[in-house]
Amino acid sequence: MATRIPRLTCARAVRAGLALLTAAVVSGLATVATAQNYPTRPITLIVPFPPGGSTTIVARIVTDRMADAIGQQFVVDNRGGAGGTLGTRQVAKSAPDGYTIALGYTGTLAIGPSLFRNVGYDVRADFAPIGRIGVAPSALVVHPSFPVHSVAELIAYAKANPGKVNYGSAGIGTVGHVAGEYFAIATGIKLTHIPYKGSSPALTDLIGGHVAIYFSSLPPAIALIKEGKVRALAVTGPQRSPLLPELPTVAEAALPGYEAVLHYGIVAPAGTPRPIIDKLNAALTAALAQADVRERIVADGAELLSTTPEEYAADIDREETKWSKVVKVSGAKVNE
Repeated sequence: MATRIPRLTCARAVRAGLALLTAAVVSGLATVATAQNYPTRPITLIVPFPPGGSTTIVARIVTDRMADAIGQQFVVDNRGGAGGTLGTRQVAKSAPDGYTIALGYTGTLAIGPSLFRNVGYDVRADFAPIGRIGVAPSALVVHPSFPVHSVAELIAYAKANPGKVNYGSAGIGTVGHVAGEYFAIATGIKLTHIPYKGSSPALTDLIGGHVAIYFSSLPPAIALIKEGKVRALAVTGPQRSPLLPELPTVAEAALPGYEAVLHYGIVAPAGTPRPIIDKLNAALTAALAQADVRERIVADGAELLSTTPEEYAADIDREETKWSKVVKVSGAKVNE
């Protein structure tokens, strides 16, 4: 005989279901209202590196104009450590309310997850991309006493002196570090990596002849090239840089397909409401359209390439896929 369900139980179930539905609707309306009013207080942009570097300069330039577009102040907060992964992790664990966002960077979103054993975040699951700012190549430079004058000569020299050629970087997990590993893997040579705590000490030792090779951001490289303190061999982008038009790319000089370019943008914690993401993306797009922003960032050796959130997500995915393979083949690991 079929079991009869008491009417009281059914009524309770209906009421419980209605209560859950009502709570969901109220929560959804609250989220919409919050997004419509956003922002009502200053927004913190975490730059996961110490102050004074090019990333901080870019962050301040862009957020100054984003503040004009969105009607609220941005506070740039430098939180360095572990190749930028500590500050990035803090953002991943922050409340998804649009008030704590981060400067995304190739080192933290594409290299760090494979290089550091306990990075503490999942690039694809823990962030909501807002938009890309741009890309920036490096210059492959050597000390003037180093007996090579082209990329082809560098490869030949390194093959003839396996393990005896060193290169400096601004630290483990930086683009300069992995660009060197990528170059060594692609050419079949052996280079010895010497990491420094920042670009300044690395460049100082390059000028002093303590390291032979360095993958440098363009502005300091240009100054040193003009002063004759370093010799430039190539740039690492897909095309020649307007700042150094006489230099070939590594790809055209000797290594087709080689490209080691810094990508950077802005990300929020996963779960940030889409209307807030859209407001931030619109403010970023408006900032990058300003002539003074474009001039300042281009002068820093970068190319502005604004995107939608979806396009930046795809860009992060491609970059992580590329650099994780390089890290894996190189065998590099950091126990942090």
